[in-house]
Amino acid sequence: MRGSVTDAGSVPAPGRPRRAVRAVAAAALLLPPLLGAAPSGAPPAQDGRLQRAFAAAAAEYRVPQSVLLGVSYLQSRWDAHGGAPSVTGGYGPMHLTDARAALAETSHHDEGTEDPRGDDARAPLHPRPAPPDTAALPARLKTLPRAAELTGLSAEALRTDPAANVAGGAALLAAAQRELGEPLSRDPADWYGAVARFSGADDSATAAAYADDVYEVIRAGERRTTDAGQRVVLPARPELAPDTAQLAQAGLRAPAAAGTECPRTVSCEWIPAPYEEFGDGDYGNHDLADRPASPSIRYIVVHDTEGAWDGVLNMVQDPTYVSWHYTLRSTDGHIAQHVKAENVAWHAGNWYVNAKSIGLEHEGFLAEPDAWYTEAMYRSSARLVKYLARKYGIPLDRQHVLGHDNVPGPTAGTIPGMHTDPGPYWDWRHYFRLLGRPIEPGAGRNAALVTIRPDYARNRPEYTGCAVRGEPCAPHGSSAVRLYTDHDVEAPLIRDVGLGTVPTTGVNDLSSRVSTGQSYAVADRWGDWTAIWYLGQKAWFRNPAKDPVAVPAAGRTVTPREGLESIPVYGRAYPEKAAYPAGVPAQAVSPLPYRLPAGQRYVVGDEVPGEYYYAVTFTPDTHRTVIGEDRYYQIQFGHRVAFVRAADVRVVP
Repeated sequence: MRGSVTDAGSVPAPGRPRRAVRAVAAAALLLPPLLGAAPSGAPPAQDGRLQRAFAAAAAEYRVPQSVLLGVSYLQSRWDAHGGAPSVTGGYGPMHLTDARAALAETSHHDEGTEDPRGDDARAPLHPRPAPPDTAALPARLKTLPRAAELTGLSAEALRTDPAANVAGGAALLAAAQRELGEPLSRDPADWYGAVARFSGADDSATAAAYADDVYEVIRAGERRTTDAGQRVVLPARPELAPDTAQLAQAGLRAPAAAGTECPRTVSCEWIPAPYEEFGDGDYGNHDLADRPASPSIRYIVVHDTEGAWDGVLNMVQDPTYVSWHYTLRSTDGHIAQHVKAENVAWHAGNWYVNAKSIGLEHEGFLAEPDAWYTEAMYRSSARLVKYLARKYGIPLDRQHVLGHDNVPGPTAGTIPGMHTDPGPYWDWRHYFRLLGRPIEPGAGRNAALVTIRPDYARNRPEYTGCAVRGEPCAPHGSSAVRLYTDHDVEAPLIRDVGLGTVPTTGVNDLSSRVSTGQSYAVADRWGDWTAIWYLGQKAWFRNPAKDPVAVPAAGRTVTPREGLESIPVYGRAYPEKAAYPAGVPAQAVSPLPYRLPAGQRYVVGDEVPGEYYYAVTFTPDTHRTVIGEDRYYQIQFGHRVAFVRAADVRVVP
């Protein structure tokens, strides 16, 4: 123990494990309440019992309360998720994992039939994902049974009772401290090794990155109202300097980081996607290139895996499957890199975007709202994206950091099959705060543009089809806002003519949906309602002044040039026919089934030349980057981005 720093949770030796819940209950009666406003649709703010549960569990197991709170924040941001499991079978504020049953019940949600390669010059590719393998689960996915052994509490209590769950987490931390031969110190600085072990990582880099994040949270302090309406506070400890040398005692393997392109602030290993021929002149599962020299890199695409970690890694190592650049693990934010950034992975369903993007797959499931993402994964992903953005000059905004659901169909026929991940439950507002680019107002009241920015926890639109087609999904925070044809929730939803279907509230239906960080031109206002230009239509969303879901914005827009009643919209920015050299077949510049009418304006994200990367052979000697004279503007046209020819529009500041 160093110094005289004390932290709530240091008391005489703990009693028998079964006293944990009684201790929590007793402490709940003694400590003052901490109230906060509950999210809309969540239970009302309660009596601070979760804060008291942390204090009681810390005292029972002699774990510094700040350490317990910091670990829990990194796992769940103190949310309990109504007892539902995370994407890896983690439960409660401490994310205690019991993954066997949870993973056995998951399945791939078929939210699209796109060709991931998206290149007209090659035959379509439609790989099928493998089911999750639950035969041999690593220790990081089985912490809840271990917590049950340590506390004497039932698995059911640890899954459903937040106080019991916190006690289970405290017991695991205390056990890790003892296994390291360290005392149950009052000083949180003495718990670095135990925190690293709590991550469940089997390599030192992942464990260290996790522990560093926990101590960063403790130093900065946090406070928030949870999904159950509980106000929890972790006071800041800016002077705290943990004993990082403890990690050497943890018996973890050295990381396999050689060859990776990752920042030093994350744990990263190289698990390569194969570049192999497999008969009939075909090969996989990516293309060699010389990026960013040729072609350039302009996008980062955020995906979810629709599968568990081990199964996903098996798929990306199959030469007949598809590829992406990085996979991020939910439990601890660990990263595996598969394709070098200089090469083109097959992930976005649009060859133009593939050729100019880096793809990140996050372990998760779009249509399982309570299969939540961990704070550890969000933070690791944000660090990776910041690193890539700096290295390749990618702007950190929602026109360049795209969800897979923002990538346009390259042609009219591909629109219905395009994927819709990471979906409405990805917390874009929190993600951009972690990126250091919080989504803030960019103009004064009644500005001509707005940026979508609902309060994630309070914004709970109804979705259907998560578990059973047509049945309501569980209420949950969302980054998305629904659009109507008039300023009335009873009005029909906005229709997407490219999909050719009647719009619904389905979790995979993007017809009538805008998302956090996307910006649009204001078309009209009516009381608590705002209309925007969207897919060539006036689309309304409820935007009350007291609880706005959008903020004023500034930027450039485009509108058809004088004399044009409407202009075509494209899903890719390809060069004109005259730009293609001999030996490279000219690609069609084919418009999508939309028009941008005169009088409407759409926000500009970029101005780009027409560009096409020709890569249809295993040997790269025939690969070419074709750049034309025609220029395009990338615009936020609907939920997905799109392109218009610069010659067809005029720019409005």
